Amino acid sequence: MTSTGPKVLILGSAPCVQEAADWSRGPFTHILAINNAWRVRSDWDFLIHPEDFPEENQPQHLLPNQQIITAQDYVPAQNAYGGFVYAGGTMAFTAGYWALHALKPDVIAYFGCDMVYPAQGNTHFYGKGQADPLRKDITLRSLEAKSARLMQYAARQGCRMVRLSKGESRLVCPSTDPNHMSQTHLADASRLDHVEAQERALGYFVPSGRYWQVATRFDPVELDRIDRLWLGNIQPQDVKAA
Repeated sequence: MTSTGPKVLILGSAPCVQEAADWSRGPFTHILAINNAWRVRSDWDFLIHPEDFPEENQPQHLLPNQQIITAQDYVPAQNAYGGFVYAGGTMAFTAGYWALHALKPDVIAYFGCDMVYPAQGNTHFYGKGQADPLRKDITLRSLEAKSARLMQYAARQGCRMVRLSKGESRLVCPSTDPNHMSQTHLADASRLDHVEAQERALGYFVPSGRYWQVATRFDPVELDRIDRLWLGNIQPQDVKAA
């Protein structure tokens, strides 16, 4: 079945993202760039970045259809899905939750967001950059689990989550191409409510989104337990390519 709702392309900053500069806009209704990825192509719709993103790295002029997504926008959106401690405090996941909340898409397609960083050579399309997901952070102990969580929340809304890259990735969603995004398997969200209840029981919700200010509240053993539950919900067919 072909989906007819919004199809969101989320661009990260991996070296491969430059390939997207020449892609047809046709398969996508919206393009959401993370941090510096707005430089990859000029027809992006949304740019999402954290509060400490340098002003000199931000676009100086916006087209009428372009919008900057800041903490004022994405904190409430991510809170609607349980908050940063459970969802993961990196912009790749925040972008996905914001898209789910604001755009209600049928497809979220990631490119340049695999969160795999080479030991040598360029880490980002603009050279060497700071690898946000590699920092020591209580919310990023398992990037795969955070990816599985996002994929299940997307599925509960009838949204397929895919990646448009090949090879190694910390995202556990299927790898496909822009012409087959809607043909991938819709992940199984039948156990989502159970794990969501486990999260609520822990009480690690931080409304401000500034979870790092109260990080001593969180037990990493309990967060690892929750991560295992999210990963355990993933079925083999959920990660098959189209």
